[in-house]
Amino acid sequence: MNLSEKAERKSKRFHYIKLCIFLSGLSVFAQLYLFQPLLPLVADHFHTTVGDSSLLVSSSTIGMAAGLFFFAFNADSYSRKGLMAFSLLSSAVLTIISAWIPSLTVLIFIGILKGFVISGVSAVALAYLTEEVHTSVVALAISMYLSGNTIGGMSGRILATLLSGELGWQKAVLIMGIESLILGLLFWRLFPGSKFFNPQKVDYHLKIKQMKRFLTDSYMLRLYFVAALLMGAFVSVYNYLTFRLEAAPFSLNHFYIAFIFLMYTFGVFGTMITSRLSKSTEQKNILKGSILFMMAGVILLLSENICIVIFGLGLFTLSFFAAHTMASQMTALRAKEGKSSATSMYWLFYYFGSSILGSGTGYLLHGTSWSYFIIFLIVAILTAFLLTSLKFNNIHKVS
Repeated sequence: MNLSEKAERKSKRFHYIKLCIFLSGLSVFAQLYLFQPLLPLVADHFHTTVGDSSLLVSSSTIGMAAGLFFFAFNADSYSRKGLMAFSLLSSAVLTIISAWIPSLTVLIFIGILKGFVISGVSAVALAYLTEEVHTSVVALAISMYLSGNTIGGMSGRILATLLSGELGWQKAVLIMGIESLILGLLFWRLFPGSKFFNPQKVDYHLKIKQMKRFLTDSYMLRLYFVAALLMGAFVSVYNYLTFRLEAAPFSLNHFYIAFIFLMYTFGVFGTMITSRLSKSTEQKNILKGSILFMMAGVILLLSENICIVIFGLGLFTLSFFAAHTMASQMTALRAKEGKSSATSMYWLFYYFGSSILGSGTGYLLHGTSWSYFIIFLIVAILTAFLLTSLKFNNIHKVS
């Protein structure tokens, strides 16, 4: 392999990779958490509980986890570009279909299927970047992908909230599906194919050996559990904050609640800060610091002052994406071989955390109160911090 042929910062190929990897993240997260701000409307429409309505979000992440497990074995047998393009286009079609489904059960099933197909993007995106992009700009490329995730999550939530308030949740889902289809077509047309990877026959014995090695590597296993706990806490906050803001003492309407999700902008800063700090600061310290700030942010959500809540949400969001960016970089860089397996396992734990904690905390909130809900999240984040406090052998600083 001639490393000099890898995409460098000023090359046309790198600019197309940055653009398209950003668009892929935009589409994935706009669709994956589309129903998150719609949960109060869906609960009213189907006459169901907070916890039951949250299954519309968890179904997609459960499907995502199942898909990632499948692709952990099979991702290397498909074209990187072909798999990602198929995932983006087919998931958009499923989102469009969701606008006409009258049954909550069927919607949940479609959510599982959509999560499964869209997992093809997450399964290979980080592997593609580490294979095709010069090491000097890998951190930048990964931060662009995660920025797309961030902005996709933010724009999806804001647009869904605003559109559902004016047009109803079904039309909001339809419009978001059409937007995702357009993004998928742009990706398919512009994304550069792989130069340093060719699809190969699956060696299941090798894959099982690689996964066993990652799961018995304490470094990787701790990163996986950190991802699960932090993502579970993050999704829990954004799943149920709408219910909190609609109730006393805030009593906000859908228009103002929509712009609360602008806090996702801070997630972009989180990925950028991590990218810059990783050039001069030890990876473990960035991760630990991000988790501590995340804990501070979630504590502020106990306040009944809307300004403090907004500040806390911004700090919590920025810190989560900083921690996630660092943990995913550490995972990709640790795996010298079997990168797609390593990153698929990372996403598998990430989305299982989202699914299990994301719905479980809904039932906790329904049965107790917002204070108990926040205390549980503090315990989850503290556990993640303790995992990072154990000894990590630093891979290298990303330059």
